[in-house]
Amino acid sequence: MNKRIKCLVMDVDGTLTDGKIYMGANGEMMKAFDIKDGYGIHDILLPNGIIPIIITGRCSEIVERRCKELGISEIHQGIKNKKEHLMTYCKEHNVMLRECAYIGDDLNDLPCIRLIKENHGIVGCPADAVKEVQDITDFQSRFSGGNGAVREFIEWLFC
Repeated sequence: MNKRIKCLVMDVDGTLTDGKIYMGANGEMMKAFDIKDGYGIHDILLPNGIIPIIITGRCSEIVERRCKELGISEIHQGIKNKKEHLMTYCKEHNVMLRECAYIGDDLNDLPCIRLIKENHGIVGCPADAVKEVQDITDFQSRFSGGNGAVREFIEWLFC
């Protein structure tokens, strides 16, 4: 286990899901989550004292429900400036950026990825992340978002 990592910060759409959002007449209806990712969060991170943190630009009751199932209490939705939010979280919770790992897939994750990497934290991405993200991460999963990429990153970090 990587003893210096205290929290794993995760994006949702495109990282914990395949990035598809199924919409009905009344709004968001469905997202698909990989059970292996859930196991990694619930049965590897939490028992080892690693705090899972969700920071996502969208707001979703589906995400709230999935996080509750997994025991994730740090759910930050509707965040437009993820970098600023992450810095505030770390300051308020006395977590150094080098003690963070981050996994994301798209351009809106780049500011956090760069911030954590510059501070000697660890960053990863799914196989189908945009090239700009793939080019600077420490770890690129063999799996695409929503298909076990988060679990593989967790195992790479902590097992």
